[in-house]
Amino acid sequence: MIKFILAVFLVSSVLFSYEMNYDKNTDGLVRHLKVYENPKWVAKIELKNGENLFFSSPKSMFELYHRPGKWNYLNIKSEDDFKAIIVTDFSTLEPINAKGAFFVYGSSETSPAGDDLPAFDSYKAATEFSTKYHGARVLNFQEVSEGLIKLLNGSV
Repeated sequence: MIKFILAVFLVSSVLFSYEMNYDKNTDGLVRHLKVYENPKWVAKIELKNGENLFFSSPKSMFELYHRPGKWNYLNIKSEDDFKAIIVTDFSTLEPINAKGAFFVYGSSETSPAGDDLPAFDSYKAATEFSTKYHGARVLNFQEVSEGLIKLLNGSV
């Protein structure tokens, strides 16, 4: 029985683990910054065609997520073209599923892209960070609107 439980655990770890697999030559798509220089901010969208799009921060990733047509050469028609959306947990530096992450809006921590949305695997970690760094609100993935991204970029 114990062997079975361990096998299930190992299989689920492999199935639900994410990789960032970038190197020193990997540029972020939106701001063209070297993503390795700020690992706690890195985000990635894996496309179903096998291409990996890296971002210097969650904010930059949301820019593409909300307006993929701006980068029409990528031929992204809809969210159906996405295989996975991954962000780095700000505290642990582990890659996590962005759709299950919590993002802190309004904190005093800024990314290379300026005001941004540090990501966390748990609501508890996000609220603790928010308290420590004066965050205004903790948001889930669906609550991060295009309007918020425009506000963070100063274009509202």
